[in-house]
Amino acid sequence: MSRGELFDPLYGGDRVAARLDDTAWVRALLAVEAALSRAAAAHGVVGDEQAARIEQAAAGLKIDPAELGRAAVEGGNPVIPLVRLLRAAAGEAGTSVHPGATSQDIMDTGLVLLVRSATEVVLDDLRGAADAAAALAAAHRDTPMIARTLGQQALPTTFGAVAAGWCAGLDRARGRLAEVTAALPVQFGGAAGTLAALHPHGFAVADGVADLLGLARQDVPWHTERTRIGELAAALGIAAGACAKPATDVVLLAATELGEVSESAPGDSSSMPHKRNPIAAITARAAARRAPGLVATLLAAMDHEHQRAAGAWHAEWETLTDLLRATGGAAARLRVSLAGLQVHPDAMAADLALTAAGATGPHHAGEIVDRILAGRPGPGQAGP
Repeated sequence: MSRGELFDPLYGGDRVAARLDDTAWVRALLAVEAALSRAAAAHGVVGDEQAARIEQAAAGLKIDPAELGRAAVEGGNPVIPLVRLLRAAAGEAGTSVHPGATSQDIMDTGLVLLVRSATEVVLDDLRGAADAAAALAAAHRDTPMIARTLGQQALPTTFGAVAAGWCAGLDRARGRLAEVTAALPVQFGGAAGTLAALHPHGFAVADGVADLLGLARQDVPWHTERTRIGELAAALGIAAGACAKPATDVVLLAATELGEVSESAPGDSSSMPHKRNPIAAITARAAARRAPGLVATLLAAMDHEHQRAAGAWHAEWETLTDLLRATGGAAARLRVSLAGLQVHPDAMAADLALTAAGATGPHHAGEIVDRILAGRPGPGQAGP
């Protein structure tokens, strides 16, 4: 997965990428450590003054991600050297840093924070793309066009029915992604997932961390029980697929031989000035096509050994953030495509007349539009 100033804007991933960069990772990990200190203090595990000093140290700690990355090589994750730096910065309170936790607690909870932040952008663009599709459906409820099955002319439909179908898929995918993301919990289990180091306060501290960070509470530690990550991967993959469908249709309908739609800001060619490429839809497809492989990697990495995985856990971090970039990029570029999509009813009528298939009317297509638009979630609602 490419990332950076050259390719992120092209694939639409720049807004999501800004919430997933190395600095965001460091901020998330420090936020978890600060919340852990405060939650531990609330149950007498550490002193209130110590927790305040740790929180202050975390807020003021300046960390070079490149240096932290080099320091992380020895232990296999960045939390180990980060804790050393935070302990040094906290002075006498340093002995109270990271109470009862293991590195995976901080990494997993930090990752959940990043997912929540990045998914806000993805959900916004999915909603924007769905709203644009809904507007097209309403405006062209009765605009006749030919439906195509197996690449051939079939029976009449309306462009409104086509766009309403796009809208339904995007709304459904958005709703599922919102549901899965909201349910992602804090992770706190200690060295072997038993909360032994903070007995009898382990679950109370875990709940306190969740509340402070605005995350769902865990039922039990999930160090090597990765169904949540699998569900998230699947939801992101489905959302990418929901974006790929209308993007593919736009590319096909914008072909010179059809000319039934066009983007408001088509891309040009370096060698063929006559071309008007539907580039937003094209790059939405490009971003979405990266998603299935990333989903497969995350699903294949669910077989965590015993109480701490040796490699499968480590494979999740960049794979999941790359998947967020891919799905976010697909949603962002599709939103641009659909928001400015120009519909050409004359071309649709001409294509409709090419075969006898267009002789009958598009019966019930308008009812499909009405049914889909009436069932859409309102503002602030996740999905159907």
